[in-house]
Amino acid sequence: MIWLAIAGLAALALAPLGFALASTTRARGRQDAALALHRAQLVELDRDLAEQRIGAPEHAAALLEVQRRMLAEAGRVDPEPVAAGRSPLWAALLLVPVAALALYLVGGSPDLPAAPLAGRIAAAEARARKEMALIAELKTALTRIDPASPKARAGYLLLGSAEARLGNMPEAAAAWQKALADRFDPTLAAETAEALTEASGHVTPEAEILFRRALAAAPPSAPWRGMVERRLGGG
Repeated sequence: MIWLAIAGLAALALAPLGFALASTTRARGRQDAALALHRAQLVELDRDLAEQRIGAPEHAAALLEVQRRMLAEAGRVDPEPVAAGRSPLWAALLLVPVAALALYLVGGSPDLPAAPLAGRIAAAEARARKEMALIAELKTALTRIDPASPKARAGYLLLGSAEARLGNMPEAAAAWQKALADRFDPTLAAETAEALTEASGHVTPEAEILFRRALAAAPPSAPWRGMVERRLGGG
């Protein structure tokens, strides 16, 4: 079914070019254009005379001049226009969809089964449930661990990351703040401040303090430094 849709779209996109190539309309020559211009001049002269913009003598003189030019053009023979070859254009018209199909077969996955929206939604919900189950397990495990132990800090780091993946930025910031209380890390401080900022919609005083501490402790090459400076600058 998808191949029929692809073929239909390709035909629709190339149809205007095909119609243009198939057209046999003859282009107007120089003689036809000149005669059409002179006829328009005659109409304009008659209108000027009727509106009294020119007098009868001027109209008669101009009329004779235009008629003289028309006779001269009528006696002139235009050379036959050289018909441009359309074979390259027809070849291009046929090669474009063929080349597009070849590129798709090389880089695409035509045999990949479709992924219905309902299935994708169900998979996303399953991942979210798995994340929430992990969060619940982590919270339970952290209640049994000494808050001063390295395991507790690692647990809070993991908990903050899991909450952030679900978009729970206040909970992520709270978990990371507990990890920061055990040991300060400039990158973690910047991430925590960003989570606080996203949760509130603006840079809070608490987030500003963390941003400034992160800048002071981080090396000049820290990849997030520019982002933090923009945050503090109001960007």
